[in-house]
Amino acid sequence: MSHPFFARLKRYDPEAIARHYRRRPWQALWRSMTIAFGFLWFALGLKLDDWFGRAEANRTKQATQLRELLTKLGPTFIKIGQALSTRPDLIRRDFLDELVKLQDQLPPFPNAIAHHIVHEELGRPIDEVYREVSPFPVAAASLGQVYRARLYSGEEVAVKVQRPNLLPTLTLDLYIIRWAAGWLAPWLPLNLGHDLTLIVDEFGIKLFEEIDYINEGRNAERFAKNFADDPSVKVPSIYWQYSSTHVLTLEWIDGCKLNDTDKIRGANLDPDKLIEIGVTSGLRQLLEFGFFHADPHPGNLFAVPDGRMAYIDFGMMDQLDQGTKETLVDALVHLINKDYSDLAVDFVRLGFLSPNTDIVPIIPALERVLGNAVGQNVGSFNFKTITDQFSELMYDYPFRVPAKFALIIRSLVTQEGLALSLNPSFKIVEVAYPYIARRLLTGETPELRQRLFELLFKNGRFQWHRLENLIAIARSDNNFDLVPTARLGLQFLLSDEGMYLRRQLLLALIEDDRLHTDEVQRLWNLVKDDLQPSHLVGAALGALTGLSGDRVATLLNQPANGLFPAVASFMNLMDDSSMNVASGQR
Repeated sequence: MSHPFFARLKRYDPEAIARHYRRRPWQALWRSMTIAFGFLWFALGLKLDDWFGRAEANRTKQATQLRELLTKLGPTFIKIGQALSTRPDLIRRDFLDELVKLQDQLPPFPNAIAHHIVHEELGRPIDEVYREVSPFPVAAASLGQVYRARLYSGEEVAVKVQRPNLLPTLTLDLYIIRWAAGWLAPWLPLNLGHDLTLIVDEFGIKLFEEIDYINEGRNAERFAKNFADDPSVKVPSIYWQYSSTHVLTLEWIDGCKLNDTDKIRGANLDPDKLIEIGVTSGLRQLLEFGFFHADPHPGNLFAVPDGRMAYIDFGMMDQLDQGTKETLVDALVHLINKDYSDLAVDFVRLGFLSPNTDIVPIIPALERVLGNAVGQNVGSFNFKTITDQFSELMYDYPFRVPAKFALIIRSLVTQEGLALSLNPSFKIVEVAYPYIARRLLTGETPELRQRLFELLFKNGRFQWHRLENLIAIARSDNNFDLVPTARLGLQFLLSDEGMYLRRQLLLALIEDDRLHTDEVQRLWNLVKDDLQPSHLVGAALGALTGLSGDRVATLLNQPANGLFPAVASFMNLMDDSSMNVASGQR
């Protein structure tokens, strides 16, 4: 490294970076001019082709020029190009085909330098560490390149070697972009300029984490632990004895990129199934674990021949706290319920609106934007539509994008763009809704059970149609098994914690002085194929097995009309109802 400052810089520190480059203004000025001149020259070329009627003939040439420009500008701008390469709905096809090459088809740096880095980092020449190493990199990305190798113990591995002297370029670009964000913020509407520098800082933090391969290895192992119970997700193992800050050795993954539809179909793999795995695993990352892959472009996701989806490259990850996860589930529940007033409160809690915002005029705007996200027009919902419409809202209402959510939004739109490349008619909610419904119905935690109550009850009244819709949506997921859900439901109803819900359900059955037999019949017709008598007995026995011994003894020792307190309550309520009807008749 050319300056000791970079050797000391272990974490992203915008103030330290700013102090360094303020003392070297010529570096920032020259780099800024290089960036500006590159894009202005490219834009002029596009305009000249348009003026002289050459635009159609030069489309491929223009796409190549853009890729070469981003490559020449270095890793920061390559990252931008990678993000754009996953959005077929934003970028025209010829540009897209070129930008995809930024994921792992960049110019490699010389083998001699890579081998020297391995020697320095691992303390041994490369031929003493690996029995075989590919003569050339099999992939070259923005921050490093990958060799295919074999250990002396026989395992086939991928060896990831970081590009030399990354920090001078990254820090200078981040300094310029942060300065530009601060300069632009006052000229933008308040909500658009708010936190703009914080968003740059969030990107800088993640970029510094990404160039620490020890951190990446730890992230991979944590990710693998989260998905240990999911046979559809593959995570490569890390070989720590052959890894360091700038060299990472991990299990070799045989497969094809998720955007290579020809190879996927040639391997007899189902693109829609891969989409389902990707969306479901993405939702689990956000809503269950709170630890998510923030850079899921096609170069980091592979279809494995056995049908699994493999994640690689765990440099850019992020973490959500428990409160944020719960608020996200709240927002999804309120979106499904079309409770836009509560959804506006969720936006305040998530930081998209400031706490002192008057949300009353915002509620109709949310209804207008999100009204078609659920219900009959669910098929037309996608993140591109929503982000476009929210962009319009941000000019009229004080919405802002919190720095933490910049990566989440990037991750979601990237995954949707990748899914669209596999299936242009794909709708993310067709996979997301069944997952959310299944999670709510199983209700493994008190927080999820509370969300289910909020979904099923409105203004103290039971919403039969919501329960029907929830079950119907969940059953559209082939992985959803109603019997375990019924067992969990019975177990909860029989518990002390379920006393309130028992009473509310019984009140719902006789609401408005009538038995709601039609609603019960509709529910039964919905689930009867899954809940045969033998299945119901098994679910009931499973529910009793899940209760404590004392609780089972309490239930069994009660008199007949108290065997299940719910039945006793129901009979009492029925008697009261009958008496009221009789009194009315007299």
